[in-house]
Amino acid sequence: MAKVLHEIDAGLAAWIAAQPLFFVATAPLAADGHVNLSPRGLDTFRIIGPHEVVWLDLTGSGNESAAHLAENGRITLMFCAFAGPARILRLYGRGQVVLPDDPAWPELRPRFPDLPGIRQLVRVTVERVQTSCGYGVPLMELKGQRDELTAWAARKGDAGIAEYRRRNNTLSIDGLPAPGLTDLARE
Repeated sequence: MAKVLHEIDAGLAAWIAAQPLFFVATAPLAADGHVNLSPRGLDTFRIIGPHEVVWLDLTGSGNESAAHLAENGRITLMFCAFAGPARILRLYGRGQVVLPDDPAWPELRPRFPDLPGIRQLVRVTVERVQTSCGYGVPLMELKGQRDELTAWAARKGDAGIAEYRRRNNTLSIDGLPAPGLTDLARE
């Protein structure tokens, strides 16, 4: 049974903080565009207030979320309980990419650990908070976070990451321009 809440309260914030994984969904405005759904892990998510969240976005294979947010701002974040009582949480809202030259960067960036491959922050104004049962979500045991992404970024180094972004992160799969190519290693 779905339940709409007024905000992210302290209890829900604690539950979110305990989840090792969340999902990000964005889409372009074009009807024939591709919906993007990406899993996120590591220590990359923070609740700023009852209607605001931010995550640290690391360099990846594409930059779909940033391209979609630049075009239309629409975003949904989803958390699932894989341990404990069943629950799904969706945060619907409007997102924006925050780069190192943005005035919000100095306030938001220190909230996160230093990880190799930092590309940008994504700030979301939460317009709807909705929980649902999650009875269909399996129980799973967390063995730990993977280190492949951060190890890959560390091996590439600053110059390698900058070149990778130029080659792979400039356009979405639908051809939308994606922000976030600034070399963040020099913050």
